[in-house]
Amino acid sequence: MKKLMCAAVILASCNAASPDATPELSGVTLYQTTAITADPNQPVATGVAVLNGGITAVGDFDALKDQLRGAVIDTQYADQVLLPGLIDPHVHMTLGAMMYGAEMVPPWDVPMADGVVKGLTSREALLARITEIEAAAPDGPLVLWGYHDLIQGDIRRADLDAITTDRPLLLWHWSGHDFYLNSAAIEMVGATPALADQFHGIELDADGELTGRIYEDALLAIFEKIAAVIMHPTHIKRGWDRYEALLQDAGVTTVAEMGYGIFGRNIEDAFLAAHHDDTDGYTIYLVPEHRAFLQEFGETTVEAMTTMAATRDDVLPQVKLFSDAAFYSQTMKLTAPGYIGGQSKGTTGLFVIQPDDLPDLMASYWDAGLDIHIHSNGDAAQDSTLAALEQQSPGKEGQRLIVEHAALLTPEQIARLAKLPAGVSAASHYVRYMGGTMADAIGAKADYLSPMGSTASLGIPTTLHSDAPLAPPYPLLAAQAHMLRDTETGTVSLPNERLNAEQALRAITLDAAWSLGLETEIGSIEAGKRADFTIVDRNPLSTAADDWDDIQVLGRIKDGVVYP
Repeated sequence: MKKLMCAAVILASCNAASPDATPELSGVTLYQTTAITADPNQPVATGVAVLNGGITAVGDFDALKDQLRGAVIDTQYADQVLLPGLIDPHVHMTLGAMMYGAEMVPPWDVPMADGVVKGLTSREALLARITEIEAAAPDGPLVLWGYHDLIQGDIRRADLDAITTDRPLLLWHWSGHDFYLNSAAIEMVGATPALADQFHGIELDADGELTGRIYEDALLAIFEKIAAVIMHPTHIKRGWDRYEALLQDAGVTTVAEMGYGIFGRNIEDAFLAAHHDDTDGYTIYLVPEHRAFLQEFGETTVEAMTTMAATRDDVLPQVKLFSDAAFYSQTMKLTAPGYIGGQSKGTTGLFVIQPDDLPDLMASYWDAGLDIHIHSNGDAAQDSTLAALEQQSPGKEGQRLIVEHAALLTPEQIARLAKLPAGVSAASHYVRYMGGTMADAIGAKADYLSPMGSTASLGIPTTLHSDAPLAPPYPLLAAQAHMLRDTETGTVSLPNERLNAEQALRAITLDAAWSLGLETEIGSIEAGKRADFTIVDRNPLSTAADDWDDIQVLGRIKDGVVYP
């Protein structure tokens, strides 16, 4: 920031001087381009000046060229477009490395940097592919990721035993919240029916035997044994490399790990040190997760978070909470009648933090000045989240709560949200992947699926995230998904909730920066901000929504450094 302040002083002196008196400058690069700035005061510019990794001036190229005598003129982007560096404000790097390191058996096509992994859209296709992978895989436990029951049908222990009983076979649900184990895998992790007395997420059949499905917090009982496979250094390196290739391909310059500490801070820090550095072209910020820090720090949890945020550049002064469980695995918390189909039929899902406990827990962080991100998916969870926030003190100036994922929001809940210091960070992919199918599980509640048009039109800060690896971290595709609201089944989900081009671009730039408390540093092309840009071949704002997936990312500039 000191460098940016110095640059601003230099520019101010240039602007104050007469043209003949303008001093020669060294170190300034002036780009000739079309800049789509996300700055409402200057939406488009043809010149952007950069010094010491910061933006010093934005405006008309010819005028800046006259002002900034001695600046290096760079015309390589004259026929291209600079966007603010694209931001994915909710990802999971360690989880992504684990999932991307596994063999993939997705229910829909998944774009990867090295090509599309074709979706397996039936139970028969899934079982055939698992059989094929198992036959070719080297000896040892085999983990496959991507299964979804609503698309690919019910799979349990007996189905996996029919493929192999010679090795542990673990089928990982797309959501990351469920595992399905064959008998050898059950033996490997040491699971028994008695675990059902301790955890909700142990599924038993009519005879009281394990079906093989273990989910939500019950995974804590078995994760150490699974971790020996999916957190092995070789597995993590493969997955991390694939993850970074996606970020490069997508032109992402900033991500936030929305759950720092879940897998252990020491191991997560070790993975970051081993696989990420300043040469990678993107910045990772860390948002501490409440339960993980509570387990480590106990009564000093809030102090530990605030101290880390004050002493580490990569830890944000924010916290991640969970109101309810998962959208994809149909465990998000619903009001009556709950689930009418799917694997949670006849239930209303799960709270992670009980509504009576949430206000006081939220206050412990809010009163310490921390911004709050809260995973809150179902309509019952939104009621709990909003009620808890409505009970808080006014907070410090600019303090905010961000509803993460926000699978369901009713009009009444949106109206309540608009009165609060709050925003929404929506999962980019719920509509595209499940908009045509989720009604089978939740019925008429699907009419409230990701209503981002309504939140944006009311001025609620509205951003989009991938929750990668649950969708590839492609912000432009995320934006397109909410401009079109097309679904995998060929239908359109709630067309009146479409975002327009300006709203969609803001959702992956300036509003995304706001959700991280970084809107004064990144998210738009303005003097005084960091020189983070994504270089594309055309202007998204003049490109039809149908064609946003054809926009080519040509490179990134991060802190003034070019990454082709």
